[in-house]
Amino acid sequence: MKKFTLDDLRAARPAGRKLAMLTCYDYSTARLMEEVGIQLLLVGDSAANVILGYPTTLPISLEFMVEITRAVRAGAPSAYIVGDMPFGSYHASMGQAVRNVCRMVQQTGCDCVKLEVSSRQTELVQRLTDAGVGIMAHLGLRPQSVAVLGGYKTQGRTQRDMEEIVSQAVQYEKAGAVSLLLEAVPPEVSQAVVENVKIPVIGCGAGPACDGHVVVMHDILKLSPRSPKFAPQIANVGDAIKTAFAEYKNMIETGAYPGKEHVYSML
Repeated sequence: MKKFTLDDLRAARPAGRKLAMLTCYDYSTARLMEEVGIQLLLVGDSAANVILGYPTTLPISLEFMVEITRAVRAGAPSAYIVGDMPFGSYHASMGQAVRNVCRMVQQTGCDCVKLEVSSRQTELVQRLTDAGVGIMAHLGLRPQSVAVLGGYKTQGRTQRDMEEIVSQAVQYEKAGAVSLLLEAVPPEVSQAVVENVKIPVIGCGAGPACDGHVVVMHDILKLSPRSPKFAPQIANVGDAIKTAFAEYKNMIETGAYPGKEHVYSML
């Protein structure tokens, strides 16, 4: 596959083309996604939930995120890879943030870094942009701020809140962000954001106006115990995997495995 670049991402809206993005956390899955032409992959801190079993994204470490982002890059060399910065890795100081973001880029080969941003982090985005890092600014529902937001709630439901999100979107475009991720907002909000910025807008439960859409892979494959309403139910891979595991267990218990075809012969 031809390498998918930021220029390709920017060209989608003028061409009237919508882009598919999925979360990905490992080499093997990344390879399959690239084979079917998924051009945008987000190595999300949602790995804390779907890989490590934490109730929130907060406990996941930078070391773990670097490791799995590197694996996804190896599996999908042609995709546009966005590495997610975990909670606490860019909040202590400007110096800490720049060091850790640069580490993510250097050690993983990702194309872009995602930050969950508040209205007070434009200077950080500007600094990283000046350093040559592509930043995806995450607005709307920000799971790392769940303690402040009061839970996983839809954002931008009032006129005032919508105007604040639009203002932040414009603010981060001016600061140099190369794209936005807009999570869990009504369609009116994403429409207003798209109308007010020129950079690509990726929606996560944000309505049809966005230039592309991302969901957690586990949600569309029914590998999650619960899925958000915006995640389409495409396949029940969970039941298929359980059936395979049960069949393997049965083969062992009945003596059907290992058979003659599964053993090595002596010379």
